[in-house]
Amino acid sequence: MHPLALTSILALGSTVFAAQLTQVSNYGGTAQAKPGMWVYVPNQVKSDALVVAIHSCQSSAQKYFQNSLIPWKKGADGKGYVTVWPSSTTECWDVSSKSSLTHNGGGDSNAIANMIMYAIAKYKINPKKVFVTGGSSGAMMSNVLAATYPELITAVSLYSGVPAGCFFSASGASAAWNNTCSGGQSISTAQHWGDVVQGMDPGYNGTRPRMQFWHGSVDATLSPKNYDETLKQWTNVFGVSTTPTSSKKDTPEKNYRTDDFGPDVEGIWAVGVGHSVPSHLMVSEAWFGL
Repeated sequence: MHPLALTSILALGSTVFAAQLTQVSNYGGTAQAKPGMWVYVPNQVKSDALVVAIHSCQSSAQKYFQNSLIPWKKGADGKGYVTVWPSSTTECWDVSSKSSLTHNGGGDSNAIANMIMYAIAKYKINPKKVFVTGGSSGAMMSNVLAATYPELITAVSLYSGVPAGCFFSASGASAAWNNTCSGGQSISTAQHWGDVVQGMDPGYNGTRPRMQFWHGSVDATLSPKNYDETLKQWTNVFGVSTTPTSSKKDTPEKNYRTDDFGPDVEGIWAVGVGHSVPSHLMVSEAWFGL
């Protein structure tokens, strides 16, 4: 066979068998909500970890995966871990209804938990290496998942979100927008926000996921005040002070500040940055221990 012909065949083979985002048609579970589940398994699986990447409003698993600013495909290819990409059936994730704000309540959070359990079994994931990340509405859902399914998640890194339960709708509306919360007017005590988390999975007293949250100081979509409320929430849950145990200026880049509140809570404040805080793959992977 001519060498050029062999080269062409090998190139074709690598294209045909290249890893790609693939839909899972039936991931099981009893949740009434049925968002789509998409999975990316890299060509070389070198890790038994799972990263769940949750998209923002007006997006989808496919769009989020293809977004060059979202680094988790690159991370999966580099470190060899499996990623799951949930895809909402509504404009934004449901972080407002009782069903989604309750453990095994049947809402979107329940469905994503089912995806995690499916992935653990299917891809031989270490249950102690399940990580969740997302931006905007996906960040809100990341917070909700940390509250409703703490037993399934090891650590969270979320960008531009609000405290878990902040979007709660007394009317029971699913995926309802909450102007009071988004506008930074849902101000409460650390104890209140901690109680909100405890109430989503009453009786749970096991290990909780380590929480890392990012927010821009000039966010015009979700008020920067939500950073402070999220900080109150998770420091209360972990029983630590809102005073940092350590603080680093210009980290991970200029005009950012990274504050640690013990080993389990970390806040990253981005001065002059708006709603779309740039993702930092290495920082989030380090938080996850990847």
